[in-house]
Amino acid sequence: MASTFSLSKGFCPNTTRKGTSKSLVCKPALQPLRPLRASKRGFGVGSRRIGAPLAVATEPDQEQGKEKGLTYKDSGVDIDAGAELVRRIAKMCPDVGGFGGLVPFGDSYLVAGTDGVGTKLKLAFDMNKHDTVGIDLVAMSVNDIICCGAKPMFFLDYFATGALDVDVAEQVVSGIVEGCRQSDCQLLGGETAEMPGFYPAGEYDMAGFAVGSMKKDELIDGKSIAPGDVLVGLPSSGVHSNGFSLARKVLEKSGKSLSDPLPGGDGVTIGDALIAPTVIYTRDVVKACAEVEIKGLAHVTGGGFTENLPRVLPKNSGLGISINRGSWPVLPVFKWIQEAGGVDEMEMLRTFNMGIGMVMFISRDNLAQLDKLDIGSHYVLGEVVEGEGVVYP
Repeated sequence: MASTFSLSKGFCPNTTRKGTSKSLVCKPALQPLRPLRASKRGFGVGSRRIGAPLAVATEPDQEQGKEKGLTYKDSGVDIDAGAELVRRIAKMCPDVGGFGGLVPFGDSYLVAGTDGVGTKLKLAFDMNKHDTVGIDLVAMSVNDIICCGAKPMFFLDYFATGALDVDVAEQVVSGIVEGCRQSDCQLLGGETAEMPGFYPAGEYDMAGFAVGSMKKDELIDGKSIAPGDVLVGLPSSGVHSNGFSLARKVLEKSGKSLSDPLPGGDGVTIGDALIAPTVIYTRDVVKACAEVEIKGLAHVTGGGFTENLPRVLPKNSGLGISINRGSWPVLPVFKWIQEAGGVDEMEMLRTFNMGIGMVMFISRDNLAQLDKLDIGSHYVLGEVVEGEGVVYP
């Protein structure tokens, strides 16, 4: 998930949270002005706040010879360097933030978002499977812009490689086309760049750009969120497109291969579980918005619940979020990552989506109406509370 410029003050407000509960508490650092993706630059993560890491695995127990559990920093993600760049960008571009950028257009807003796929592409190279990463590319942008109530209109892509392999590029574009079909938007165009000597042989990178629109009175900005409102989660397909630097580090540590069966995965391989394409939530969100008052939406990407959910709350509202662990099924791939990598639970919660890719904030009184809609599986994750931060009692 990437933040973009917003011309509408207060849209998808970012908030500073502090933990106050005695239960497990994750507290976002300062406000994210430009979220950074570790997989693209080697620092930061999607929707990362300025400040120190929220939680790290415990130090090694030298007496008992226990190894330290893996963290995102161990995989090459330097939070401090990312935070420093954010501070510098903030000086130049103070109005950056939110899940999408808004531009007034008559009685409507145009909403734009951009993102990439990150080091998930490394799996595509290793598995020689290129027909699904295009779905990921579309999903990462359209899932962002629908968080303010926009309907995707069109998408553009940028594909860059050292030497063009037409067959591979065709597979990639076929995934982009499928992603646009799932999100009900048009692939308007794109750019293919052949850059000899710039990329290793057989590798490529890509970025995507989505634009949508909605009427101004349909804007979902989180301002009406109140204590007692509930959070309803829509399931993910797996890791989606964030946290792969850590996931790949765990794979390396485990000694397993991508073709090995995933523990508890009913015959699915580790590779297939990791490369499963990101779910596109456009149709379910549009359907829900048409029938139920949706007060806020959060795309759960890099930063997990801990970083992404507080962004939807009204700024300086004194509101926090209580998440009931165990209220949704945690997918086997996350259990394997945590166990094989010895990853601390709080590190998991601030890195991965843990099985929930989109979260809706609604009034408890509207739950019954939401349950009647044909939007597939959904789970009541917790509620909005007075306080600060995200707590996991």
